[in-house]
Amino acid sequence: MSAAAQRRLDATLSALADPTRRRVVDLLRVRPRRAGELVAAFDVSAPAISRHLRLLRSTGLIEERRDPSDGRGRVYVLRPDRFTELSGWLREVESFWTEQLDSFKDHIEMRARGGARGRKSR
Repeated sequence: MSAAAQRRLDATLSALADPTRRRVVDLLRVRPRRAGELVAAFDVSAPAISRHLRLLRSTGLIEERRDPSDGRGRVYVLRPDRFTELSGWLREVESFWTEQLDSFKDHIEMRARGGARGRKSR
């Protein structure tokens, strides 16, 4: 992974470490939303949600677009590219653990076969 990709991944994981920001992402998975809708979904102040939205935008997880039904309004939407990068990294990690577990399984099975022979020869 390149240094730039690693920095993006670090920023993504840092942004998603906060439960409020993860909940914002969950809400935006369903559909784009206005800032007011997001504020109403939480028991925190509008400025706090604004700070969360700013951080999610700066990490590239969401973007702000003009509301097609109201040119003055803005809606927030997810940006799939950062989630695709995160998903790719998670697949790599999962692959590592799958390989490790397969090796461990092979080791245990080999020992069990060897141990069974050793007990029979006594």
